[in-house]
Amino acid sequence: MYEKIILNRTDRLNAGHQWIFSNEIKTDLKTVSPGSLVDVYDGKNKYFGTGYFNPHSLISVRLLTKQKENIDKDFFLRKINASVTYRRRMMPGKDSFRVVYSEGDFLPGVIADKYADCLVIQILTLGMEELTGILIDAFDEILSPSAIVLRNDSQSRTLEGLPMEIKTIKGNLEQLPIIKEGDIYFEVNPLTGQKTGFFLDHAGNRNAATQYNRGGTCLDLFCYSGAWGLRLAKNGASVILVDESEKALAFALRNAELNKLEDKCGFVREDIFSFMKKEIKNGNLYDFVILDPPAFVKSRQKVKEGIKGYKDLNLMAIKLLVKGGILATSSCSYHIGKEIFLDIIKSAAHDAGRNARLLEYRSQGVDHPVLLSVPETEYLKCAFVAV
Repeated sequence: MYEKIILNRTDRLNAGHQWIFSNEIKTDLKTVSPGSLVDVYDGKNKYFGTGYFNPHSLISVRLLTKQKENIDKDFFLRKINASVTYRRRMMPGKDSFRVVYSEGDFLPGVIADKYADCLVIQILTLGMEELTGILIDAFDEILSPSAIVLRNDSQSRTLEGLPMEIKTIKGNLEQLPIIKEGDIYFEVNPLTGQKTGFFLDHAGNRNAATQYNRGGTCLDLFCYSGAWGLRLAKNGASVILVDESEKALAFALRNAELNKLEDKCGFVREDIFSFMKKEIKNGNLYDFVILDPPAFVKSRQKVKEGIKGYKDLNLMAIKLLVKGGILATSSCSYHIGKEIFLDIIKSAAHDAGRNARLLEYRSQGVDHPVLLSVPETEYLKCAFVAV
């Protein structure tokens, strides 16, 4: 059906991984067009799957299916409909969620987030870029959003040789979407906000935070839109939200005003490390500290450096807690696994001279499904610790 590629089977591929690396391919790839669809066979000429090819990426082929079928609009309609059905079963009543999570939904290279009646799509790979037209048509047919935004500004696109762009391809955003999480409303800006506009992956973790806090003082570090801190402010906490980005703090203030919570919130624009050092020096303590930093580790080569950064942050956060206070700490770095993450917290507590009790360990929400055969789909760690 498509150009044929022969691979060497490996235990990883036999276990169901969707990525095929260049050193696992026998075929001379010089004649295969970048971005083209390919049928993959093993050395015994047994069909293995169909995917798309990019010689400029470390991952030469990303598989789309293990069935012999056309990769056309009907194919995407089936895949997207299955993803939406799963979300509506797992998250009944939700109008905002991740619709498609790349490999987790068997559509590698595609991210789609639904914010009320606005759909934001990210195309991350050359193969999916070639299929953008029919892919968008399929999304539109199933969800019929009033607005569709292409948020193609992820750095991963540069690794695929793709340009960066952000554009609205359906409707307009004269009025930004407003979503509801728990009992809080958030305004989302799909054009200028981080990622696709909001961090949906932490929704369940923020819900959990409300069970551990019923007031007192709270520190929300790397607050961005205030999604963590405002949930606790609604619960009666007095919250200080800190971020080094003026745009982020304006966003958080807007959301505080939207929920009439500005009187329970303070906003500080400062480098997080500098702010925490000052608070420790001044002897200020909090009942609850939220630590949700950006990914410190983008590659395996940065793991040692990233561990030090996470350790320093968690050490200072623990020092800022009253006895019996709670730390909600997270990492979205895939290369920092669960065991390493918990070791960081344990080491930080030891160095702070505090005992740490793990109240709960959590990960990303069910709309970011982890495919066990593709461990890279699990990236988010979140721990609630009492010290």
